[in-house]
Amino acid sequence: MSSDLITPLDAPHFDHSHDDDDVETLDNTALSHYAVIRRNGQLTAFDANKIAMAMTKAFLEVEGYSATRSTRIKHTVKSLTEQVVQKLMAQVSTHQKIHIETIQDQVELALMAAGEHKVARAYVLYREQHAKIRAATAQKPLIHVKNARGEILPLDEPKIAQRVAQACRDLSDVDVDVIMQASFRNLYDGIAEEDINQVLIMAARTLIESEPNYSYVAARLLLDDLRRETFTQIHIGIAEEITADMMNEYYVDYFQAYIHYGIERELLDPRLAEYDLTQLAACIKPERDLQFTYLGLQTLYDRYFLHWDQVRFELPQAFFMRVAMGLALNESQREQRTLEFYDLLSHFDFMSSTPTLFNSGTLRPQLSSCFLTTIPDDLEGIFGAIRDNALLQKWAGGLGNDWTPVRGMGSLIKGTNGQSQGIVPFMKVANDTLIAVNQGGKRKGSGCAYLETWHIDIEEFLELRKNTGDERRRTHDMNTANWIPDLFMERVHLDQEWTLFSPHEVPDLHERYGDDFKIAYTQYEQMAAEGKIRLSKKVSAVGLWRKMLTMLFETGHPWITFKDPCNIRNPQQHVGVVHSSNLCTEITLNTKANEEIAVCNLGSINLVAHINEQGQLDEEKLARTVQIAMRMLDNVIDINYYSVSTAQTANLRHRPVGLGLMGFQDALYRLRLPYASEAAIEFADYSMEFISYQAIYTSTLLAEERGCYSTFKGSLWSQGILPIDSLQLLAQSRGHYLSLSLAQRLDWNGLRERVKTVGMRNSNCMAIAPTATISNICGVSQSIEPAFQNLFVKSNLSGEFTVINSWLVADLKKLGIWDDVMVNDLKYFDGHLASIARIPDDMKRLYQTAFEIESSYLIEAAARRQKWLDQAQSLNLYMAQPAGRKLDSLYKLAWIRGLKTTYYLRTLGATHVEKSTVNLPNYQQPMETLMSPNSCNLDGGECEACQ
Repeated sequence: MSSDLITPLDAPHFDHSHDDDDVETLDNTALSHYAVIRRNGQLTAFDANKIAMAMTKAFLEVEGYSATRSTRIKHTVKSLTEQVVQKLMAQVSTHQKIHIETIQDQVELALMAAGEHKVARAYVLYREQHAKIRAATAQKPLIHVKNARGEILPLDEPKIAQRVAQACRDLSDVDVDVIMQASFRNLYDGIAEEDINQVLIMAARTLIESEPNYSYVAARLLLDDLRRETFTQIHIGIAEEITADMMNEYYVDYFQAYIHYGIERELLDPRLAEYDLTQLAACIKPERDLQFTYLGLQTLYDRYFLHWDQVRFELPQAFFMRVAMGLALNESQREQRTLEFYDLLSHFDFMSSTPTLFNSGTLRPQLSSCFLTTIPDDLEGIFGAIRDNALLQKWAGGLGNDWTPVRGMGSLIKGTNGQSQGIVPFMKVANDTLIAVNQGGKRKGSGCAYLETWHIDIEEFLELRKNTGDERRRTHDMNTANWIPDLFMERVHLDQEWTLFSPHEVPDLHERYGDDFKIAYTQYEQMAAEGKIRLSKKVSAVGLWRKMLTMLFETGHPWITFKDPCNIRNPQQHVGVVHSSNLCTEITLNTKANEEIAVCNLGSINLVAHINEQGQLDEEKLARTVQIAMRMLDNVIDINYYSVSTAQTANLRHRPVGLGLMGFQDALYRLRLPYASEAAIEFADYSMEFISYQAIYTSTLLAEERGCYSTFKGSLWSQGILPIDSLQLLAQSRGHYLSLSLAQRLDWNGLRERVKTVGMRNSNCMAIAPTATISNICGVSQSIEPAFQNLFVKSNLSGEFTVINSWLVADLKKLGIWDDVMVNDLKYFDGHLASIARIPDDMKRLYQTAFEIESSYLIEAAARRQKWLDQAQSLNLYMAQPAGRKLDSLYKLAWIRGLKTTYYLRTLGATHVEKSTVNLPNYQQPMETLMSPNSCNLDGGECEACQ
């Protein structure tokens, strides 16, 4: 065996005569497609037994021959070897290569993490000693490259260095030589030419934790691959390798060829060819390709760009132009509107939701984000609703299902004279449908089931996500949410009893809210007491509330959402009832079983892009962005492909849209405002008021141009009751159970009169969605979320990505304390600054992360936004050390502040954090475990069907 392939402790003075007898042989079958890069550039098969042998010899060196006979040592070696293999496999994908040094790094880390410090120290010393020997004597390995024609040629280092230099141009604090050195560690003799760029990308990726600008380097190297792939696929007669500098020259020819190529393969709408493609191509901004972070571009590459036979043929600016063209198809001035839309998207001022980005300009333009349905109480209706779910999610829609009308367990079925099994068996079928229909193969199906708190099956509903119990009564892939009337919350406050009913005996409760609900509910309670209702059950309201919170903590579900504020403040209460929210709890629209499936069309403003250099909200720019964005969203309604007719009916009647925002945390950084501050709460209020004003005003402009939506008459809008005014309606219903500032800055009187006189184009205008994916594309913080951590590894369907807070790094650079020690500190303390002495206190406060911020600040900021929203917001709540009393206070505060909905409760739990490059011996105290929130079951922690 070459010493290059085994432990550096394989020194000549060791007696290895007993090694093979003392090391348990491991099965390498599952590892057969992995290879190890030796230091001379040659490849050899991956063999886990060599790792086990290395560790055994390490113990032998420290503890002597008897160590190999120890049962404990054998068990330790086997366990640590398995850990090392798992770590290595997580770092590379199938058929990739692993450098010998990477393997030895993981062995060293595993020994340290296991507390085998003496063994690890000997291992480290031997590695250092032999590294010096190799540095003095070794020659650079000769690497040969296999090109596309099968020719074997020497590696062209100057050409590679030039490519890296172009990727680094105009970026500060990045080093071409550092990337080249890191790349050579993963180059091997006989490497395919097309794989070299992947090695460069991986090298740049590993450096992101020490310098955020390496994320842009990695993205630009990925662009090199994408251009090569695209031009090869489309065949527009360009033989040379195209660089970023050359795209100004080539984009015109490419863009026209790209449109025709997509149409010929029946991927793009033939009407796109009717545009003036020369004019549009001339207005493309190739330099905007360079604004992507690696996470953003890789996400687009993996899941958004059009491809044929798994080969991409869509470049980023063509992608944005295609989306813009698709949204302008019905415009009279198509090219002008297309360029307006393109400029907004490509400049990251606003981003349409994922379904719009997926499908705009294609033959199946399903552009809407969310669909809300009510499940009827009959077998045909239930399975018809599940069929509708399948059709809607096939085209990338997120689902919110209202299950309240379905009769409860034990209720009479007249047709068969039998007893109902309740909602759970049907929800299990709906859950399995989410798995079977995976949104066209692009991402997992996603839905949320809602149930009102008075339903007789509520206690079983609360347990649907438990990991114990009868699996036939569990829905592990479906989100769940409580739809809670105000009367229940009042009973909780007063510690009174609560009565559960089956909806077929009290059918009007589903359609009632506010005072009407209270009157009807208390009447039904009296009837139950008199024996006039067959199926009912009395429970303690406090006991049921506690069980809700317990399940929320244990399983992350069901979420807490409030029926009455959603309905009392609903602009469309004259034509229906809001029976649930959507998948991500930000949509509050009417639904009617068998008649209307509510649809919402989403997009989000990048708030930080509207903070000017003077540290102020750029109101002029923001007003323009809102006006263009609202037009884009309104266009979605008419262009959209509807797979279910009841969805088309509802969308065309009411024309709701949901304009939201993202980058709120980044905006606070730019304004130098800590999230946990009164100033941040005031900014949340002020910024949302301005967006609300402009969104409503723009809808009146669209109404003047295109006409009002058909059910405008009788709406709150038609009465001059705007979202800020509807709070008074909630106050009248709630009494002292509502406490919220009603302060306002803008002149709303003129807008009220305009709305009453001119009308509205859209029944609803605003909703703040999670933006899990589109914020990655734009390289900004997600939605209204506080920073999760200042340094962490993000996992999604595109892989694992190092995410570091570039705002923090910039500040640390100004102080002259951004160095390797600081990187080590951030990794060791899981991105938290509190224990890092060198960082000033004011900076620690500014860069507090989600679990360091008092949860009430999240509620207070959300309440200020909710004043101005005609729908709701996806509000995650974070709690580092949850306890029953804390949860009780937090969710009661959410209700008292008038919030319509909440989303995930994120609590701390052990996770798999990678600390492989932390210099652990420098830290004497016990190593803390990295903690992360309970994650959504979708997309590795991202609930992203909406955005």
